[in-house]
Amino acid sequence: MDYEYSDLVVQAKHWAQKVVDSSWASTTALNPVLEYDARTPDSLFTDASSRPLIVAFLGGTGVGKSTLLNRLAGKQVALTGVVRPTSREVTLFHHSSVKIAHLPDRLPLEKIKIAQHSEENNKHIIWVDMPDFDSTEQSNQQLVLEWLPHIDVLIYVVSPERYRDSKAWQILKAEGGRHAWIFVLNQSDRGQAGQYEDFVKQLGTAGFDNPLVYQTCCAMDAATTPLDEFVALETSLQDLATENTIQQLELRGQQVRKQELSKVLQSSVELLGADNVSEELIAFWHKQGRELQRLLVEATVLPQQQMAAYYAQHSGDLAHKQDEPYLHQRLWDKWAQTRFDDALDALVLQADLLKIPVMPLKQQLLPVRANAEKVIEEKTLLSVRKALIKPGNVLQRSIIKIAQIAEVVLPIAAMGWVGYQVFIEFYESSLEEVPHYVGTDFAINSIMLIAIAWLFPYFLQKKLQPSIEKAALKGLNRGFISALQTLELAVLQEIKDNAQSQQALRQQAEAIIQQCHQSSSQVIEVPENSSLERMLL
Repeated sequence: MDYEYSDLVVQAKHWAQKVVDSSWASTTALNPVLEYDARTPDSLFTDASSRPLIVAFLGGTGVGKSTLLNRLAGKQVALTGVVRPTSREVTLFHHSSVKIAHLPDRLPLEKIKIAQHSEENNKHIIWVDMPDFDSTEQSNQQLVLEWLPHIDVLIYVVSPERYRDSKAWQILKAEGGRHAWIFVLNQSDRGQAGQYEDFVKQLGTAGFDNPLVYQTCCAMDAATTPLDEFVALETSLQDLATENTIQQLELRGQQVRKQELSKVLQSSVELLGADNVSEELIAFWHKQGRELQRLLVEATVLPQQQMAAYYAQHSGDLAHKQDEPYLHQRLWDKWAQTRFDDALDALVLQADLLKIPVMPLKQQLLPVRANAEKVIEEKTLLSVRKALIKPGNVLQRSIIKIAQIAEVVLPIAAMGWVGYQVFIEFYESSLEEVPHYVGTDFAINSIMLIAIAWLFPYFLQKKLQPSIEKAALKGLNRGFISALQTLELAVLQEIKDNAQSQQALRQQAEAIIQQCHQSSSQVIEVPENSSLERMLL
């Protein structure tokens, strides 16, 4: 599937903005993506299906760019002169039937000069004379950079004195693959023998194996000069101004731009840091969390004992319930918060050592830091209340419940048995001639039996009654450990979320890169050894 270049740029910029918003990288670091130029020659026209070829003269000060354009026009449409820089504006020279719908952004209208013609031979070409790019005036350089994305063919004009300029080579290397190139050694009648061959050799080092180089002259009778190839230059450009060639140049330019976009994205993906290191970070936090839990549990033994004693003294006093939150602050004081913060800082430092950007993790850990005291308070308060509702263990509570039942049942059973024995003795004595009654020993034993039946479960309850203080201490300890484990799990979840966010951003970028590769793999057939092939880097 072929993806539109402009759509890929929009996707890339949206991805870069997400990376910035989630603090994985700064705006400055991702500026190459955020400010990536999506403009092409097609963007100048509303209907690009039948647009003209856009040809621009590019060169340094005094090489004769404007003179060449004036020769093409047959009249003076571009300013020439000895003042440097001479060209301070962009000159457009095109057929009167051509309509340019969209001028480049941020381009001052006063810096554009438009001249028209009615020659049918050049109907499908827009000539652009650009300012001298090596000018010390920043506005001139800005004009050149604004127009470069809209150019199909760059006519790179040099003179015998200026063909080795470093600034020219910088633009050639930066823009090489985006355009077709024609090279003109202007003022060749003033040059020295061997300069032409040296210029061609220099182009070979830039990647042009068989460049298309023309020599032109600036004399009044230049057309009759043997070294002047201006007519051949003009004919070559007219041959290029076909719908098929323009489409080929547009497609190739987009392919090069997509490849460049994929390279920019690949370098930007590296800002997300190392991949597949989250397990190492999790293992580090497991160790760090255990050490922190051991330290804090040991350090809070005395505060827990003091709080347990308070609960034992005021377990039934509802008036003191409002003091509970303040009591639990003793467990998580500034010292405890500092130890917790130190552990989180160590985690962030470890992430940095593992080549993971730390800002996203820092921001994700902020709520955990802020809510630590609240988690400790809620967990310990809930745990101690549960412990006080059901103090002791299950066996203890079961025996006490049985003893409570026995405290009622056993005395009643003992009294029933004594009463039964008294009744039997009375009945049997009534049948005998000489009646007899139960003695003192029976009365004493009966009283003792009834007392034992009541006292045994009573003392059993007393002895097995769980300590409120111990129950509160157990609840506090259980709740405190549970709270620390909750905090540890919260940090682990943030680490995992951070890794998932990193992976998601990485996959999104790789998907865009894959789309760029799929689109740029389309084969554009250019005839071998043709002029067009010689013009392409």
